[in-house]
Amino acid sequence: MKLPWKSGTENADETAASDGAASAQSADAKVQPARTTPGKGRPTPKRRDAQARRSGPVAPPPTTRAEARARRKAEKSKLSKDERKELRAERSKVRTEQREKMMAGDEKYMIARDRGPVRAYARDLVDSRRNFAGLFMPFAVVLIVAMMMPAFAFYINFLMLAFVLFMLVDSYILGRMVNKRVRERFPESTDGGLRLGFYSFTRAMQLRMMRAPRPRVSVGDEV
Repeated sequence: MKLPWKSGTENADETAASDGAASAQSADAKVQPARTTPGKGRPTPKRRDAQARRSGPVAPPPTTRAEARARRKAEKSKLSKDERKELRAERSKVRTEQREKMMAGDEKYMIARDRGPVRAYARDLVDSRRNFAGLFMPFAVVLIVAMMMPAFAFYINFLMLAFVLFMLVDSYILGRMVNKRVRERFPESTDGGLRLGFYSFTRAMQLRMMRAPRPRVSVGDEV
């Protein structure tokens, strides 16, 4: 604005000075950085996880064992000695935890043949009785030692034949008993017959301490 008591030159100088100050303030406001940096909202990833994400898309699962071994070997070659040691320790810990849960009866960690209420009931029936087939492994050890004495070879053959006959008879009785009890408890189940009988026989052959999953009942308990 031109004032009557000022000359045109002074007015022009004041106008230019005020415009320059306004421009400087606007430029300072634009270039002024933020005072605070917002947080990421997530923890810093481990180096191994970050490397895995940088490596690109996830490869499809291996189709053969040879391919799986080759892939594990390639992955190990990318890790340092300490990382490989840590990876082995983690895998060993996971396997130990999974086996312990399987032995405790957690079906999520069992193989397919052991899952289901019918198989659990069959295992309880086997574990609740004394099975002649359970003597197979101790008898096999005694037989191997006795075979080193030729003088008893003739008697050992008869003893082995008698043991096999008794084991077959007892296993047949066990299979019929398990199938009968399963039909009474689970009348709509299709799991039975020779398949369930053989499952019971294979469990009865194992020493009690070596059975997996671990027995839930004691010998003589009502099931």
